[in-house]
Amino acid sequence: MRAAELFDQGRSGAEIARMPGVSDESARRWKRVWEKDGADALRRRPATGRPPKLDEAQVERVRTALEQGAQVDGFEAGLWTLGRVGLVVERVTGVRLSKASVWRLLTGRLGWGLQRPERRAAAPLSCGTG
Repeated sequence: MRAAELFDQGRSGAEIARMPGVSDESARRWKRVWEKDGADALRRRPATGRPPKLDEAQVERVRTALEQGAQVDGFEAGLWTLGRVGLVVERVTGVRLSKASVWRLLTGRLGWGLQRPERRAAAPLSCGTG
């Protein structure tokens, strides 16, 4: 709605585009919408599309389970894989997610990133001479 106020003040799309977080294309699009349909057309609308399969309470239960570690869930190695996380999600929430949905859950709603174990050369064995 701030863009509509600025357009009403006679500010150009280029001026608005210089604001932090605003791209040139967004400012141009906003100006076209404002000129055609007015300030009300720039109001935020609820997101469209399919609602998430997990609500916020379920996401927090998954977060809690994952933070306890993979070994608590019976996995031998302490690493999380998409498959393992998917199993935990299903156990904790009863909802089965595809690997792509598990990835979006981890990187989006949980804010986790990809980490790979560091590979290190094994330390040389001592020969006992010396």
